[in-house]
Amino acid sequence: MADDLSKRVTAEVVAALGGGPPVAVATVISAPPDGVVAVGAKLLIRSDDTTVGQLDSGPLEAAVRAEAADAFRRHGVDAVYLDPAGARLSSQQAEGNPSYQVMLEVHERPATLLISGGGHISKALATIGHLCGFAVAVVDDRPDYANRERFPEADQVLCGDFAQTLRDFPIDANTYVVCVTRGHKHDELSLREVVGRNAAYVGMIGSRRRVSAVLQHLIEEGYDPEAIARVHSPIGLDIGAETPEEIAVAIMAEIVGVRRGGSGRPMREVKRARRGVAPAERVPPASA
Repeated sequence: MADDLSKRVTAEVVAALGGGPPVAVATVISAPPDGVVAVGAKLLIRSDDTTVGQLDSGPLEAAVRAEAADAFRRHGVDAVYLDPAGARLSSQQAEGNPSYQVMLEVHERPATLLISGGGHISKALATIGHLCGFAVAVVDDRPDYANRERFPEADQVLCGDFAQTLRDFPIDANTYVVCVTRGHKHDELSLREVVGRNAAYVGMIGSRRRVSAVLQHLIEEGYDPEAIARVHSPIGLDIGAETPEEIAVAIMAEIVGVRRGGSGRPMREVKRARRGVAPAERVPPASA
């Protein structure tokens, strides 16, 4: 029976990695000595909340399924502590109390980073996106800029009319689109083709005034105002970026933050907040 479950879980994971619907696998990695669920027990949760296998068919399993919903949103891997009644515990709370530790792993095809434009920012962005594990696709209408020699790390390099190429490109909730073409005209053409297609992220480079005008034009033409409001522009995090490489870092940092649910705050502030230290406080140097 266990072998059959393992085969079913493996088959669904392989299908998810190959482009099928994502799945989350929950594995019990520690349990109370008298727990009703043993270490090694697995539960596969699909994105529609149907499952393969079972834990306790009770509060623990219900809690794990609820945690899986958050894991799908963050596309992440996480270990959570739960008491037998399904309440989430911190690692400190779990010490000395009956609790389960459950590893949750989301399995899905790599996210797609779709870059419209083949210029200097795009070249740096493709490199960083590839290093971050994204499947990179680059679109440009100039053969000198849309070729394998220029973008060796890209999974796809598409040379053709921006509007038509983007219209034909499969975009879904696991696609992150960046419009960084050589001019506002092509950025606007690109945005028209992607803004209403349920991408996880759509960002467009440009000055605040120019971008605001473009977005207002689209609303006046009947594009969904909610979809327009989700466009990230000015694009990227404010890190004082100047060079194409620095701008690419700022863009990729924002994309990862959106994908993983990050705050975009400095980690020192996040750690202080977790410890209950006010942001304005300064930690004295060790020599003080």
